[in-house]
Amino acid sequence: MVRFRSKTMKTLPPDLSRRAFVRQACCAAVGSTGLLSSLGQLRVIAAVAGDSLSRPKAAAVPPDYKALVCLFFQGGIDATNMIVPSDPSGYATYAAARSQLAAAPSSLLPISPRRYSDGRRYAFHSTLPALQSLFADGKLAIMANVGTLVRPTTLADYRAGRNLPPQLQSHLDQAIQWQSSVADKPFETGWGGRLADLIDAFNGNHQVSMSISITGKNYFQRGNSTQPYILGANGAIPLLYGGGSSGVVAARTAGIRSIMANAPDNALAAAFGAITKESLEQSEVVSAALRAAPTLRTVFPGTTVAQNLAMVAKTISVSQELGVRRQVFFVEMGGFDTHFSQEAGLTPLFVQINGAMKAFYDATVELGVANQVTTFTASDFGRSYVPNASGTDHGWGNHQFIMGGAVQGGDIYGRMPSLTVGADDDTGRGRWIPSTSVDEYSATLATWFGVAQGNLPVVLPNIGRFARPNLGFL
Repeated sequence: MVRFRSKTMKTLPPDLSRRAFVRQACCAAVGSTGLLSSLGQLRVIAAVAGDSLSRPKAAAVPPDYKALVCLFFQGGIDATNMIVPSDPSGYATYAAARSQLAAAPSSLLPISPRRYSDGRRYAFHSTLPALQSLFADGKLAIMANVGTLVRPTTLADYRAGRNLPPQLQSHLDQAIQWQSSVADKPFETGWGGRLADLIDAFNGNHQVSMSISITGKNYFQRGNSTQPYILGANGAIPLLYGGGSSGVVAARTAGIRSIMANAPDNALAAAFGAITKESLEQSEVVSAALRAAPTLRTVFPGTTVAQNLAMVAKTISVSQELGVRRQVFFVEMGGFDTHFSQEAGLTPLFVQINGAMKAFYDATVELGVANQVTTFTASDFGRSYVPNASGTDHGWGNHQFIMGGAVQGGDIYGRMPSLTVGADDDTGRGRWIPSTSVDEYSATLATWFGVAQGNLPVVLPNIGRFARPNLGFL
């Protein structure tokens, strides 16, 4: 057993005993991945350390700065009711399939795609007026029927079981495949992590990871050499919970440093101490930078997803102070596994998405970085077109949004599904075969972010299997 000795232990706050520190730190870190992996994961722990040093006002965002913001809808969002056919024939087909889940035609918010045409007209759900406005202003685009694919796939392929992503309609497997963009191999790294591995050198010398998650660990940002730095909606996450005044926080931090200074001389203690020291130092940098952030006039709704995006905006505003010119953010929103009572459960979530995305876009405009920040949505999978009683079952292809000043918005990209149950893109009950792969979707985003064409296979190993490495929405 490792024992830490400190002559100052009696002066520490009662909640920072040696046992309490080791128990809290280790329990937070050690899981089924093993001790060495856990030590690596400790690098993402942000420890609050009450730095009272005065800091200059946050510098302006660098002119060559860019950020990708992934908004992941955990559980499989039903986008069929977000984007609805509104012409008489199309709506009739939709309403017949959707039955009691069909949105009322009088409530729909019409949109006019600039180039896309398949003979139908489309509209947004009544709860999405801000997204309708962003679409009309050319700041929001729709990516139609995108999903996990091993290769381009037909209904005949599906029926023969050829080249299918393993565990289709499994939440965990499909979320991992979305976030890794490698649908035919066990998970190793996420495409956001590989992107950071490749791009990180562009940032130069910086103390905090270019990958920042506001909602904990995820697969998307896990790289070989880069790992996400984890923030909460209120900033850095404390290593030792329990609150307290700035004096108490400072005492805790001093206690941690004392424990590390008096740790025995062995490899385990040295590794643990080095990682904890790094976490403390990163936290001091991040906390000081965020305190210097300008106060935004943009008002964010009080919802969790909106407040998480507000922290993304705040972090972007201090990118110069953090020493980064490229950042990748991850925000997750849950509640979309709507097997029952879908209308009652999903409508409030649409309201939250509408308010949060609009506020975040407005904040990027206020910061002068709307053209430098691109937000994109993703989700495990779509939902079945044909309802399951009052809800829907797990599906496959789904619609997503891309938002930002650089987006070629006001249009639909890819190909909308037929919306006729039993058509050639329907594997059963309206579970659409994706007509666009996650790889193509991700490659378009990565190219805008700065990845050269020749380096796309480094970020997206399977991109060579698909015909459209750039879908044109950026």
